Amino acid sequence: MKKICLVLFAFLVLIPIVYAEDSLGLKSESAILMDASSGKILYEKNIDERLPMASMTKIMSMLIIMENIENGSLDYEDKVLISDAASGMGGSQVFLQAGEEYLVNDLLKCIAISSANDAVVAMAEKISGSVDAFVGLMNDKAKELGLKNTHFANPHGLDNEDHYSTAYDMAVMAKELLKYEDILKYTSIYEDYLTKPDGSQIWLVNTNRLVRFYDGVDGLKTGYTTEAGYCLTATAKKNNFRLISVVMKSSSAEARSSDTSTLLTYGFNSFKNNIIYSKDKVLGTLPVQKGKKKEVDVYLREDATEILSITKKASDYSFNIKVDKLIAPIKGGTIVGSAEIIDDEGNILDEVDIIVKEDIERASFLDYLKQGLKFITSGIEN
Repeated sequence: MKKICLVLFAFLVLIPIVYAEDSLGLKSESAILMDASSGKILYEKNIDERLPMASMTKIMSMLIIMENIENGSLDYEDKVLISDAASGMGGSQVFLQAGEEYLVNDLLKCIAISSANDAVVAMAEKISGSVDAFVGLMNDKAKELGLKNTHFANPHGLDNEDHYSTAYDMAVMAKELLKYEDILKYTSIYEDYLTKPDGSQIWLVNTNRLVRFYDGVDGLKTGYTTEAGYCLTATAKKNNFRLISVVMKSSSAEARSSDTSTLLTYGFNSFKNNIIYSKDKVLGTLPVQKGKKKEVDVYLREDATEILSITKKASDYSFNIKVDKLIAPIKGGTIVGSAEIIDDEGNILDEVDIIVKEDIERASFLDYLKQGLKFITSGIEN
């Protein structure tokens, strides 16, 4: 099969995964620090140990909610009727009453800020008709993401022997959730109010205190049960560099905040993120067969980024575009091939998807006729 190859030079140094072991002296049983863009691990401690994750479960629940909003099957302004099952949930809650109605926007705020079990059950029933069906979606999504050490038994995180995850899997879930940037509008709120149908208000305070007390933290989710201990999946952004941290089975709320702060500070002080090629910049122009247009610009699906030591400078690297024949029609957003990232010794370091951003319609007979006349005319003029 014929490939079309185009080499473009950019700046890139890809460093190997950094295994900091337990050099930070964290007290949590399990922990990870991940670059949110590339997924590279910058620190790890027992990252594949299966542990109960308590209300960090709601990261997956919020991911399912955001996917439904993105695909149009759910809207922020949709009304949600609170069932007896939702209002009767134990654990953290905002005391929703059966028969009350709330907007999706309100319930998402309750989940993100106050870790409300009643709100997440109401949303599960709204999306799937039942909690069991919603949990099925959660487990399906875990499989799709390749999470081999995660299983959900509920959407809220109350202890269940069949309900567990790992620091690594939680970080991957968080990375996926962060694709929906609107979620940060909720998880970054430190305090707010929920107005109930009778006009009364409930004060919502973020269980993630670092949203207020650590510069750059704007999410994501805490957790606590007797079995899980104190857990926190957090994210912070500084200078266009976003990190994801997870700590599991800490001894106290203070300990989980301290370990999280240590992880984030280590990351921001030791590494930097460099965008080596933007997804908004044309990567190359390729020919199109049977199209109204004879060629089309291609782009990276996502920014090509690298993680460097804070003191290291970038070096010259190249892209090698690999695309099969482009045949119209092609819909904008379609993945049409890939781009290899190659070092100066010819080694392939990574391979990323490339897309077209515009629709290319199939040429009609009239289009072919016009193209032929144009070719003939240009020949006469020359």
